[in-house]
Amino acid sequence: MEYAEYRRHDGAGLAELIGAGEVSAGEVLDAALARAERVNPRLNAITQRLDDRARERVRDTPAGPLGGVPFLLKDLNQEIAGLPTSGGSRSLRGVAATGTAEVVRRWEDAGLVVFGRTNTPEFGAKPITEPVAFGPARNPWALDRTPGGSSGGAAAAVAAGIVPLAAASDGGGSIRIPAACCGVFGLKAGRGLVPAGPQRAEGFHGAAVDGVVSRSVRDSAIALDSLVGPDPMAPYAAAAPERPFADEVLREPGKLRIGFSAASALGDPDPAAVAAMRSAAELLTELGHEVEEVPSPVDLAALTVDFLRAWSVKLAHALGEAQRFTGARPGEFELDTRLLAAVGRSISGPDYVSVLESWHAHSARLAEFHRHHDLLLTPSLAGPPVRVGELATPAPLHVLGRIVLAVRGGGLLRRTGVVDRIARSNMRHVPYTQLANITGRPAMSVPLHRTADGLPLGVQFVAPLSGEGALFRLAAQLEQAAPWAQHEPTALAGD
Repeated sequence: MEYAEYRRHDGAGLAELIGAGEVSAGEVLDAALARAERVNPRLNAITQRLDDRARERVRDTPAGPLGGVPFLLKDLNQEIAGLPTSGGSRSLRGVAATGTAEVVRRWEDAGLVVFGRTNTPEFGAKPITEPVAFGPARNPWALDRTPGGSSGGAAAAVAAGIVPLAAASDGGGSIRIPAACCGVFGLKAGRGLVPAGPQRAEGFHGAAVDGVVSRSVRDSAIALDSLVGPDPMAPYAAAAPERPFADEVLREPGKLRIGFSAASALGDPDPAAVAAMRSAAELLTELGHEVEEVPSPVDLAALTVDFLRAWSVKLAHALGEAQRFTGARPGEFELDTRLLAAVGRSISGPDYVSVLESWHAHSARLAEFHRHHDLLLTPSLAGPPVRVGELATPAPLHVLGRIVLAVRGGGLLRRTGVVDRIARSNMRHVPYTQLANITGRPAMSVPLHRTADGLPLGVQFVAPLSGEGALFRLAAQLEQAAPWAQHEPTALAGD
């Protein structure tokens, strides 16, 4: 199978060809491997190859709605028993997983053929993908730009045509941010719908969820259908969807009332981000939806603080677990990771409970907004994808950080706000996505816009609880009105 034919089909289309006997699963896998060999040296999207495992799997055509479709896992949490999952950290690169993640089992039951893992920042902690362990991933549309994070390698691989869809995960925007950076589609499901076991009951109090990035809406719908279902490890059972999401893609969305806002607590967004949102609002109006500008439904400044505090505690836990599991020394972790973890360790138990109570207050305010509006529309990013290295911590702060860590000054870091300023500098470019994680609402980034320089810039839609079906219906309508899958990244022209 030649690349042009391989790239022309989405995952569902490839599965149909394989099922009809027009091409074998092995031939499709060969096309994916050849594309990876050709472009990955420039992208650094894939950091671990599992070619032999994949070739063994396609000896017999895998059954399922995505039977025989090549697939990549994210190198974070999505474990396969006996193989390492590094989480983007040098400390875990050689540590084999003791069990297989439930989402991986379900994706493979749907017929997907895993042949590698994608690049991610250490412990998924940044909105860019530049781990010390593997080096930076790069955006297929402009190799000097980030593909976003933390599922940056996944989005780069999909945009570059290595795979039609790839595994991702989202604890603060890590599906939607890279989707927006790379011009692909990314939907984060709501709290409790996707299993997190067996290694964990839920991720980040249900704020973190596994999913995919894809070139087509129907591939994301089919992939999510494959994950939904009871999980004995889950702390609670989410309401079952009314119908399969693959069916939602075929249904009209009806007339929706959509409020839009580009408000940010971290500085004014780039005009390109505002233009992306307003262009989407105009398209929605043309499609018959009722669209109006609204103030932010939540206290954005408070939400930013509440997310960062909880995230720092989560990172402190992740680092501590890695040390206990591997015996790794502090120097085996990135300095930025250690700094933010030190802040997390300085937050008391009562303070952390207060943060989670604030999360509930944000949920209540967003729920009030959704009493009057079906969806919230925002930019996905505050501006075009940043340049690789642009968000690196300045050298003077690195020196200061090492000194403070040496005297165990996590409380000092929190009181002086040094690490908070570093974290806010990173979040300034991605201030819109955390709302859906904190509130547990489903949200998606849709690749509707290009900047004057030709860079992708997605827009975000946030739905109420159980709103995944509405998102898929609208996404399919937008995909038909403004198709995006045929656009090939300009930086790889000729490859």
